[in-house]
Amino acid sequence: MEIPTIYKMMYQKMGKQPWLEEWQESPWEVVYGGILVQNTSWVNVAPSLMNLKNNFNFDPHRILRLSNEALQIQIRPSGFYTRKSQTIQNVLTWAQKYQFSIEKIGALPTLRLRKELLALVGIGPETADYLMMYAFDHAGFIADKYSQRIFEWMGHPLPSKYEQAKKEVEAAINLTDEEWKNFHAMIVNSGKEIKTKEEFVNEYINS
Repeated sequence: MEIPTIYKMMYQKMGKQPWLEEWQESPWEVVYGGILVQNTSWVNVAPSLMNLKNNFNFDPHRILRLSNEALQIQIRPSGFYTRKSQTIQNVLTWAQKYQFSIEKIGALPTLRLRKELLALVGIGPETADYLMMYAFDHAGFIADKYSQRIFEWMGHPLPSKYEQAKKEVEAAINLTDEEWKNFHAMIVNSGKEIKTKEEFVNEYINS
């Protein structure tokens, strides 16, 4: 099955999906959440985000001034808090070069922005693409585990290497920023609900 067909079939079935724009209060909330969700589920991330909201209003200036130990206390519910606190500090130190301006960061060329994010310790390709799309409005394909599984079920297995999978999909279909965001939301939401190929085929292909 061709990639544009996969997108069209999913959109016909699912339509516009609620996603971050339905609840996010600040792009910085997206940044912290994208880091905190690494290797855990969102149910563990929510309490950490609530701490950062209630105690610091997500303000990057105030959070960067925290010691690593103090930040670890705030994000402890998300697990791996030692590593994640350092990653948050790394991202905020980088963002400080742009005066913590989401507009200035978002104005960077896409390739430069991605390169700078990937140079930060603790930020891998999936997290970089997530931050680019939902915090800085540089949308594209996120080749996460849900994408790999669903594309395989659709009869179009993606390359196992992240960058190759991302390039293949982005070369095959031309979407707007909002459509890329919705594509990712459809993939993740269906991936959370459907666990087997049989269920997926019955839901999206045979129905």
